[in-house]
Amino acid sequence: MEMVIIMPVLLTLVLLLAQVTVWWHATHIAQATAAEALAATRAQGGTVAAGQDEAQQVLDQLGRGPLRGAHITVVRTADRAEVRVTGTASSVVPFLHLHVHSHAFGPVERFRPASDEFTTSGAAR
Repeated sequence: MEMVIIMPVLLTLVLLLAQVTVWWHATHIAQATAAEALAATRAQGGTVAAGQDEAQQVLDQLGRGPLRGAHITVVRTADRAEVRVTGTASSVVPFLHLHVHSHAFGPVERFRPASDEFTTSGAAR
């Protein structure tokens, strides 16, 4: 009689542990994708298309198994770049769909010429 109660509980715990592991892995894939896409987008001369392309390449390299329905949003303004990756973790437990999201942002890299203060002062005249 005890086995009738203990075994379903034990199997449920194992499945939940497996689900959390898959969700965690999918979250790491989303974070890596967002970071790489941000680097391509915020670089001097980078574009939204370059960020989208980099995100697709990272997803292709890392595999899409744990991360289902990945949606990538890349925004670049004059001063800031932003990448959002959303999706759903693969389901191990029936009817349990855990959402995954990652957000990365940073300033856009710009070339700034040396000011006159740095070029005319100092020991290297």
